[in-house]
Amino acid sequence: MIKGCFLSALCLFLSLHASASEESADRLTQSALDLDAHRARGAVEFRRSCARCHGEAAQGDAAQAIPSLAGQRFKYIVRQLANFSSEERDSDIMQRVLAHKALKEPQTWVDIAAYLNNLPITVPAGNGNGERVGLGRGIFHEQCASCHHLDAHGDDEGFVPSLRNQQYTYLVAQLKKLAGGRRHNVDEDLVRFWRSLEERDVLGTADYLSRLSGPGEVHKLMRRDGSVVD
Repeated sequence: MIKGCFLSALCLFLSLHASASEESADRLTQSALDLDAHRARGAVEFRRSCARCHGEAAQGDAAQAIPSLAGQRFKYIVRQLANFSSEERDSDIMQRVLAHKALKEPQTWVDIAAYLNNLPITVPAGNGNGERVGLGRGIFHEQCASCHHLDAHGDDEGFVPSLRNQQYTYLVAQLKKLAGGRRHNVDEDLVRFWRSLEERDVLGTADYLSRLSGPGEVHKLMRRDGSVVD
C-alpha cells in the first residue's frame, strides 16, 4: 500500500513538473518573440557559444549527430532554446551551454535565431546509404507532410521545423528519441506512430530527408522591428 501511494505521488509530481516546464517554455517563447532581433549580435554570439559544435557555417556534424542550423525556421529555433532552458527538451550539453549568462536571456535567443534563419546553406548534409530512400519518401509523404509540408520545409506559422538540409545521423537519432518517448515536447500521436515502425523505416525516412537540399518553399515574414524571417 505504501509503495502504491509513493508511486502515485511520484507520478503526480512528475506530471506537475512537466506541466510547469511546458508553461515556462511557452512564456519564455512568447516573451522572446516580442523582442526586436539583432542579427549581427546573433552572429557574434553564435560564433562565440555555438560554432564549436555546430560549425562555423552552422552545418552541424554528421559524425557527432549534431544538427545543421543554417536556414532553420526562426520561431522554431527560439522555441527550442526555450525548451532546453526549461528542461522541456533533454540535452546535457545544451543545458550547460544555456547556463552561460548571455545565453540565459531570451534576447540572445532571438538574435541567434535571426542570424541562423538568414544564414545560407553552404555545406551539404551527410546522407545514409541510399538503400531505403524510396521507402522513406513514401512514409514522409503519407504520414509527415501534413505538418511539415510536401517539401519538408515546415508549416506556415513557423513552429514546425524544416527537415531539409539536415544531417542524416541527427535525424536518425531524433526519430529514435521520438519512438523512445525521450522528446517530451511533441504530440503523443507522433510518438506512438514512430514507435510502431521498424528500424528500416526510420533509416529510410531520415535518408530521404537528408537528401532534400536548398531552401524549399519559404514563408517570409516581416517583423515589427523590420527584420525579415522565415
